[in-house]
Amino acid sequence: MGYQALYRVWRPQQLRDVVGQEHITKTLQNALLQQKLSHAYLFSGPRGTGKTSAAKIIAKAINCEQAPVAEPCNECSACRGITSGAIVDVIEIDAASNNGVDEIRDIRDKVKFAPSEVRYKVYIIDEVHMLSTGAFNALLKTLEEPPSHVLFILATTEPHKIPLTIISRCQRFDFKRITNQAIVSRMKYILTHDDVMAEDDALFMIARAAEGGMRDALSLLDQAISFAEESLTLEDVLAVTGAVSQRALTDVVSSIQSGDTVRALEQLERLLQDGKDPLRFVEDLIYYFRDVLLYKNAPQAEELLERAKVDDSFKELTTNVDSFWLYGAIESLNASQQEMKWSAHPKIFLELALLKLMNQQRKHDLPQVASSEVEQLKSSIQSLEKKLADIQSGNVAITSKGEPQAPLQRRPKRAPVQGRASTGKVKETLKEADKKNLQVVTSRWGDVMERIKSQSVPAHAWLSDCKPVASSHTTVVLAFQNEMHRDMMDTKFRDVLEGILRENLSDQSTFVTLLQSQWENVKEEFVSEQRGSVKEEGNDSLIEEAVKLVGEDLIEITDGQ
Repeated sequence: MGYQALYRVWRPQQLRDVVGQEHITKTLQNALLQQKLSHAYLFSGPRGTGKTSAAKIIAKAINCEQAPVAEPCNECSACRGITSGAIVDVIEIDAASNNGVDEIRDIRDKVKFAPSEVRYKVYIIDEVHMLSTGAFNALLKTLEEPPSHVLFILATTEPHKIPLTIISRCQRFDFKRITNQAIVSRMKYILTHDDVMAEDDALFMIARAAEGGMRDALSLLDQAISFAEESLTLEDVLAVTGAVSQRALTDVVSSIQSGDTVRALEQLERLLQDGKDPLRFVEDLIYYFRDVLLYKNAPQAEELLERAKVDDSFKELTTNVDSFWLYGAIESLNASQQEMKWSAHPKIFLELALLKLMNQQRKHDLPQVASSEVEQLKSSIQSLEKKLADIQSGNVAITSKGEPQAPLQRRPKRAPVQGRASTGKVKETLKEADKKNLQVVTSRWGDVMERIKSQSVPAHAWLSDCKPVASSHTTVVLAFQNEMHRDMMDTKFRDVLEGILRENLSDQSTFVTLLQSQWENVKEEFVSEQRGSVKEEGNDSLIEEAVKLVGEDLIEITDGQ
């Protein structure tokens, strides 16, 4: 075939042609002039940013007949031979298809032979992250101490997959994404040379679709030129890339902002009928909202916009829309985009996403209470809170007409009904409790906690606040630090815990609860009651009862009058 793609025809032949990587090209040019090249380089970065092109340019520069030079002359036999691929001393290897140990061992065996046609033998290993672990190990020693006539250049798009032992043996250069302005400038230079007319908006749309890759940009430009008639227009690029025009995005967002649901859905349907991809539309809409938010907060950062061009309609929309609504819109669209990726019907999720945005806009547009009314309401609330605090402290009482009266005499607080009921159940349990049963419960309590965590994480969280303090042969007494934790376990999660107690403790299949402070009081009351009931029977019975409840270790016997 006589025709070559644009990205092949316009592949950089000198370092200054590598667009957007001045931080790398200048360093390499100085190293070439001063003859301070490293024995191994690692070029990493996104696709289409010039990694392999820069590697071939270095191979030409060090073997150029005019060396040392900052740029290859591209006229001598060495430069022309390397460009055409005729010189066998410059070996370009695709690690994606040659990733085994045998291929690397072959390089290791041949690297010691001197070059036959030029001064330096250069190995360019593309997509080096695809090498197997064994291949990397085979390359290690050769890469660290190659012969003086050999240069290794490794290129990759995924440097995190390369072992650190390889990276540490190379001088690393990170290629960055090329800016839209640099891509457009390069495309204008190419189109001027080829006498092709193109609109600036069309070139910027291609640059945005390329996402920082010059090769992708030139491939899209080549495709768009073939599609266009006389000159390249924005409509041609939109048709080729499947992107949505800014005018269509502005119309959809304006319909959402005005609350016109029918118009927004009709515009969406029209775009989809024109062949626009739902996922691509959501992506463009997210970037458009991002640009609106960015321009609204930093109008001077116009060059950072990804999808939008600042015109009158864009400025008007930016003025009218609210920043907080934009935050919610971007989050909502991002969630919808994730759902659409795994859905067989992405159009439905796209329509739902627009309806969500409409509802969010309606909520945002609800009339807000005037500031004076808000302040009045705050004042009333503060007054009520003060009165309520006085009433709770017992300083103020309320009459039947709602009027405050003289302070009432403080009455002693009565224990809650639930607290009195729990205390009674605990005392009944303590009559049959002994240390042996408590030891059984304590030894297996870790298993109980693990089992309840596997069944219900919330129940485990509420139960972690307590500890077993006593147990009979049927009932466990649990003392809680917090009242809310006690109430939740006593009501909502009782069935869960009792089921697990039956599984792990068999006999002790139920439980009673109380607060830790209540437990101390109940324990003292119980001991006092037992002391009174066995007073006629002598001290031995009392001691036996105390040992039965808390164990010998915690009993101290003293003589007293």
